[in-house]
Amino acid sequence: MTATPTPALAVSRLSVHYRTVTALDGVDLTLIPGRVCGLVGTNGSGKSTLFKAIMGIVRPSTGTVSIGGTDTVTARKAGAVAYVPQSEAVDWDFPISVGEVVMTGRYGRQNWLRRPRPADHAAVRAALERVDMAGYVQRQIGQLSGGQRKRVFVARAIAQGAPLLLLDEPFAGVDKRTEAALTEVIRDLAGSGHTILVATHDLAGLSLLCDEAALLQRRILVHGAPDEVLRPENLARAFGVDPLLPAPHVAQEAR
Repeated sequence: MTATPTPALAVSRLSVHYRTVTALDGVDLTLIPGRVCGLVGTNGSGKSTLFKAIMGIVRPSTGTVSIGGTDTVTARKAGAVAYVPQSEAVDWDFPISVGEVVMTGRYGRQNWLRRPRPADHAAVRAALERVDMAGYVQRQIGQLSGGQRKRVFVARAIAQGAPLLLLDEPFAGVDKRTEAALTEVIRDLAGSGHTILVATHDLAGLSLLCDEAALLQRRILVHGAPDEVLRPENLARAFGVDPLLPAPHVAQEAR
């Protein structure tokens, strides 16, 4: 009899309130290792808040979060979870190279002097190679395109070596080439045992990217295979209309 693996992520009855606003209301979500889960919802549905609660950046009003069987504080200190937000608060004019940005993902594994060891340099090189950015290691981060910057911050998360990755809209503002490259990287990471929770608006590409999907509207409305989650009745509950269908005026013009 095969033992049930410890969940990579277990969110139970999680609620987050901002004064009079309920951002999350009783979220339940469990992910097992080696899977990609797409987190789908409208703007304001709570996707970013859920990521911040998992990271311990915001404090839940009720409920619990467990990462690999440990609490969020312990998991973060151990480098067991990496977070790539939708946009980075970065001074793009600051003279820091691509390699130095990715090296910050190794800080939790270095001594208090933060002197990189050969293993740290090797992890940075491997992460940049994985996102096809190894040739830019000395380039100043502000000289890159938006898509290239996105790859660099994904590389930083990879270099950290965390088994759980949270990617908030990784395809926002990138070209098709970068989207395809990141999709390949995400699938490769899952194949090597990582668990990835991806917030995305790209419903059409969900089945290609993800093993499963969760529809969020302050709580998880449905969680399962992408084709199941994308059923019209489920999308109507979250979006009010089926977002995969053309808008009424577009359909009228197409007649």
